[in-house]
Amino acid sequence: MSNMEYVGRNDKVALTIRRVFVFIVLIFFALVCLTPFYLLIVNASRLHVEIQGGFSAIPGSAFLFNLKNLLFDSSELPVVSSLINSFIVSGCSCILSVYFSALTAYAIHAYDFRIKKAAFTFILVIMMVPAQVSALGFVDLMRKFNMLNTYWPLIIPGIAAPATFFFIKQYMEGALPLDIVEAARIDGCGEFRTFNQIIFPMLKPAVAVQAIFTFVSSWNNYFIPALILDKKERKTLPILIAQLRSADFLKFDMGTVYMVILVSIVPVAVVYLVLSKFIIRGITLGAVKG
Repeated sequence: MSNMEYVGRNDKVALTIRRVFVFIVLIFFALVCLTPFYLLIVNASRLHVEIQGGFSAIPGSAFLFNLKNLLFDSSELPVVSSLINSFIVSGCSCILSVYFSALTAYAIHAYDFRIKKAAFTFILVIMMVPAQVSALGFVDLMRKFNMLNTYWPLIIPGIAAPATFFFIKQYMEGALPLDIVEAARIDGCGEFRTFNQIIFPMLKPAVAVQAIFTFVSSWNNYFIPALILDKKERKTLPILIAQLRSADFLKFDMGTVYMVILVSIVPVAVVYLVLSKFIIRGITLGAVKG
C-alpha cells in the first residue's frame, strides 16, 4: 500500500468518525429539546391523581377524558373562545405585518427619494425601542379611543413591524433585481399591480419566514393583551394560561391544565411545519451581506 492510499484511507476514517460524533451530538440535543414536549403529552394523558402521584415516562389513558373536560368546561376554562380569539389576533396581525412590511421594504428598495436614507435609519431606530417603554402611553391612548377590550389595538400595530421590514428589505437586496420593476413599468403595469402580482410572489420565502415569526410572537404575546383585554370572553390563550398558573392549585384538574398548554402549542407547531421549508432558503437569501 502506498503512502497516498494510506493517507487517503486515514482521512476517510477521520471524516467518518467526525460525522458519527456530529450525529451523536445532534441526536442528544434533539432529545433534550423534545423531552419537555414528550413529558407534556404524557401529563396531558394522565389523571389529576396520577400526576400528583409523581413522575411517569409512560403515557396514561385519560387523554380523551382531559380533552373532553377542557372543551366542554367553558364556565371555568373558556378555552375554545380563547383559542378563537388568539387565532383572530395572530392571523390578522401576521397578514398585516408581512404585507405592509413587504410594501414598505419595496418602497425603500425600488424608489429613490430625498429622505430615503433617513426613513430607513428611522425605522431601524424604532426597531430598537422595546414595547414596554411605550406600553402605558399606548394603553392610555386606546382608552381615550374607547378601544379597550377590542382586538384592534392588538392587530393594527402589526402594520408597523420594523424587524419584519428589515428582514424583507435585506432579502430584496439579494433576490429582487430592479430590472424586473423597470420592465413592468415599461409594459404599463401600475405600481400596486406590479407589487401584488410580480414582486410579492417573488418574496415568498422571506414572507413565509416572517409569517412564522410574527404568528408565533403574536400567539405567545401576553404583555399587551393583558393590559388591553379585561373581559373573560375576549381573553387570549396566554392570558388564560397565566391565570391558571397563578390560581390555587387545589381548584384545578392538573391533567386539564397540561392539556390547555398542549392545545396552545399545537397551532404554532402546525404553522411551523407548513412553512418550515422556506426557513433555510429565506434566512440564507435574506441574510445581511458582509
